[in-house]
Amino acid sequence: MTQQETVKHSQSFFIAEKLRDYKLLIKFNLSFMVVFSAVIAYLLAPKVVVFDLKAILLFFVGGMLVTGAANAINQATEKDTDAMMKRTANRPVASGRMSETEAWTFAGIAGIAGVLILWQFNFLTAALSAFSLFLYAFVYTPLKKISSVAVLVGAIPGALPCLIGWAAGNDALTAGGWILFGIQFFWQFPHFWAIAWISHKDYSQAGFKLLPSSEGQTKYSAIQAVIYSLLLLPVGVLPYFFNMSGMISLVIVAIANFFMIMQCVRLYREMTVKAARRVMFSSYIYLPVVLLALLADKTS
Repeated sequence: MTQQETVKHSQSFFIAEKLRDYKLLIKFNLSFMVVFSAVIAYLLAPKVVVFDLKAILLFFVGGMLVTGAANAINQATEKDTDAMMKRTANRPVASGRMSETEAWTFAGIAGIAGVLILWQFNFLTAALSAFSLFLYAFVYTPLKKISSVAVLVGAIPGALPCLIGWAAGNDALTAGGWILFGIQFFWQFPHFWAIAWISHKDYSQAGFKLLPSSEGQTKYSAIQAVIYSLLLLPVGVLPYFFNMSGMISLVIVAIANFFMIMQCVRLYREMTVKAARRVMFSSYIYLPVVLLALLADKTS
């Protein structure tokens, strides 16, 4: 291999590694899931009657930039605690592969660019996205070390993508947007508590207080997951009664809700990491199934 080829190979390797680090910085899989729900909410809005690929891609890019910025700030802020936990120690800032300055610079550029892109839809969409970024990065993130109420606070920016999508497609925050917000809001509690249950040792060592009980993996924590999964039942029927979707999606959503409840009840009975992992994976399945069912059966 010539010296020039060696240099090109090194440059290609550096670029590939840098892209990999940025993918970790923005938590790509999580960001994609968040923006996915926003796009579905956008398409569910009554005013969106034509599938406009250009608009959808623009909205998706804007959403990914804002969400990625929030996650970058989260990692820059929590680099020391991330380094203490096995599941997060390899993140670029925590591992030292990326400086805090680089992460903050990316977050600033991405956040501003994302908000400006979403402003192309309307001011309300941009304002909600900026508020969501602020709430996640500067309220929820530091609150995790103070109180388990952080999960409640974090569920707000976690569910705001539905309102952001609805606002982008409807130019207003009408009932449909709040219903989608409610579904995603209540879904987050069993989802996140399952993750906190699985990673309880890591989280505790890092000083995070994320399970409902101060004692961690207790019956009280498990019953809270059951309660919030039950709250999904009445919220889940609202799209049908508000004429957002039809009977087919009502049945699918009801089945998905009962499945989630069963997994949470199983966690309460068994009190094991294995049962918590079932809740976590069930929640990963639940949200796309419910949102896609509503979209496929859209009536207005």
